[in-house]
Amino acid sequence: MERLVNKRILLGMTGGIAAYKSAELVRQLQEAGAEVQVVMTAAAQEFITPLTMQALSGHRVHTDLLDTQAEAAMGHIELARWADLILIAPASANFMARLAHGHGNDLLTTLCLATGAPIAIAPAMNQQMWADSGTQKNLLILQEKGITVFGPGSGDQACGENGPGRMLEPEEIARLAAEIFDYELLTGLHVVVTAGPSREAIDPVRYITNKSSGKMGFALAEAAAEAGARVTLVAGPVNLPTPARVNRIDVVRAQEMYERAVEVVEEGCDIFIATAAVADYRPAVTADHKIKKSTEEIHITLIKNPDIVAAVAEHPKRPFAVGFAAETQNVMEHARGKLENKKLDMIATNDVSGENVGFSSDNNSLTVIWPGGHKVLPLASKRQIAKQLIELIGIRYKH
Repeated sequence: MERLVNKRILLGMTGGIAAYKSAELVRQLQEAGAEVQVVMTAAAQEFITPLTMQALSGHRVHTDLLDTQAEAAMGHIELARWADLILIAPASANFMARLAHGHGNDLLTTLCLATGAPIAIAPAMNQQMWADSGTQKNLLILQEKGITVFGPGSGDQACGENGPGRMLEPEEIARLAAEIFDYELLTGLHVVVTAGPSREAIDPVRYITNKSSGKMGFALAEAAAEAGARVTLVAGPVNLPTPARVNRIDVVRAQEMYERAVEVVEEGCDIFIATAAVADYRPAVTADHKIKKSTEEIHITLIKNPDIVAAVAEHPKRPFAVGFAAETQNVMEHARGKLENKKLDMIATNDVSGENVGFSSDNNSLTVIWPGGHKVLPLASKRQIAKQLIELIGIRYKH
């Protein structure tokens, strides 16, 4: 079931008494870490209401192909692109026939035609309908098209008969859905990434900060999600869109980032990547009002901020801890010192004195160091570097 983490499941429902099981199926998929949206045919709505499925899935239920508001943005195409898997449960004999012969006369069949994602169906019908030669021919056509068929099961049916045709139980369907996906490097793991700068207020209009853009941390969060992880991104004040499938927590001050980081580690975290360029010091006192220009000099007393990654590395629920060291001189020496002093599992370091790497740049190069080894990641885009680093972290985590 770990393989469902971060997966997007489009659950299609057709007409049949087994539709009541789809409510439980949504819960099973969500508990396994998937995001679920629901599409219902007109017949499905006769057995269970869209409002029920909306409440369970947390998303508006899609029912109409010609939804004017949605189609202004090509809604059905967006849904087809959104899905990692289209799962039809229950799948009626009528729907199987229409799907087998390429019909696109309602939203659900159109989505099946328009998607590049795998499709799976969980048939549910009377045992005589299942045994009918037409249904069996349609089944063969669907299988030849590469559509996966879950079941059906055999047993007592709502019509009073007994035999094959029952929709499988939700727990079994969820398990089979998980098996469609391959294991990825970070499948089922919770990865926490900190990104961006912090701002330490001097007064209501002034603050101490640094040049960090957050681009490296956001690229790492995106790469971790693509590698199958559940990702929490603790972000300082940056102007970047949240990567898909990433849970973002916005903070401003270093103390806030520290508190949020400790909270997520307390809740359970497998890998912690401290990419954020957190201010080492903050003003001891923040003025309540703007400080007026009155003297030639102004003196500000600075006090030390908490060391976030060191605190995480010492936590009783310690995750695999990865630090970052942006240096301008003696890069390797300083990075190795931080690796040892902060008791980290790995540290990524770079020289930010140049103009084509590091802060604000779209490119980066890193030297990744761990006890007993290191690897150089040559200059490339931050997205490419992030993918390489996530792969290296995953390998070291499982080492």
